Amino acid sequence: MVRKAALALFVLTLPLSGLPARADGGRAPARDVVGGDLAGNGRFPWAVRLSMGCGGALTAPRVVLTAGHCVGPSGPNDRITVTAGATDLKSRTAITVKSVEVYRSPDFVTETAGDDWAVVRLERDLALPTLPITSENVDKGEFTVMGWGQTRETSLLQERRLHYATVPTIPDDECAAAYRKAGVELVQDESICAGRHGVDTCQGDSGGPMVARDNTGRWTQIGIVSWGLGCARDGYFGVYTQIAKFRTEIAEATHRLS
Repeated sequence: MVRKAALALFVLTLPLSGLPARADGGRAPARDVVGGDLAGNGRFPWAVRLSMGCGGALTAPRVVLTAGHCVGPSGPNDRITVTAGATDLKSRTAITVKSVEVYRSPDFVTETAGDDWAVVRLERDLALPTLPITSENVDKGEFTVMGWGQTRETSLLQERRLHYATVPTIPDDECAAAYRKAGVELVQDESICAGRHGVDTCQGDSGGPMVARDNTGRWTQIGIVSWGLGCARDGYFGVYTQIAKFRTEIAEATHRLS
C-alpha cells in the first residue's frame, strides 16, 4: 500500500497479493497526485524528487525528509539522486545532488505499521528555501499535498511536472473502519487520513509533504505521504505519517545530519 509519487492525489496501491506496494528498489513505485493541478515553477521550492520514485521536502539545507518505506536502512547511502529547485524535473534550473547517508526511524517495519519517516543527508547544502515541520499537534483541517507521481491509478507513467491538491482530513474511526475491511489495521495515533472524491495521492507520491500555512502564513509540514489502497478509490483515503507524533525524533535526526 505504498503511496504514489505524483499528484492525482496521492494514494498508495495495494497489490493483488494484499501486501503493500513499495516505492523503493525492486518494488512497485509510489504514486502521483490524482485530481490535482500543475504547480508553477517556484510554487513549492522545498519540494524534491528522489530517484527511486518518491518525493520529499528539504527540511534543512542538506537534509531531505521523506517516507521510511522509500529508503533502505540507516547508514551510508550514495545511491539516491535528489532533484530540487524546479517543479519541472527536466528544467534547466533543476539541481541534482547525491545522497551520502540515510537515517530511518528505528521503529520502522512497514508503512502500514507506522513510524514511516526518514531523513536523507545530501553531499552538499542546497541554496533553496527549507520547509519547517509543524510545532503544533495539527491533524484536522484541509491540507495541501503534492508529488510527481501518477495522476490516475491506471497510468503507466509518473509525471515530469509537480502536481498539487487540497484535501480535507477524514475522521480516524471512519478511515480505520474502511481499511479494516481490506484487512489492514490503521495505526490511528500516528496517521492522518485525507482525501475527497476524485482527489488523492498516488503511486510515486510517497515521501512527499502534506503542508498547511501556520498563523504567520508560512508553509509548514504536517504529514508525509505514506500509503493507501489504490488511488482516489471511493471509501479509501490517503494515509499520511503524522509529523507531530515524531516531531522531536525528526528534529534530532535532522540536526545530526545537517
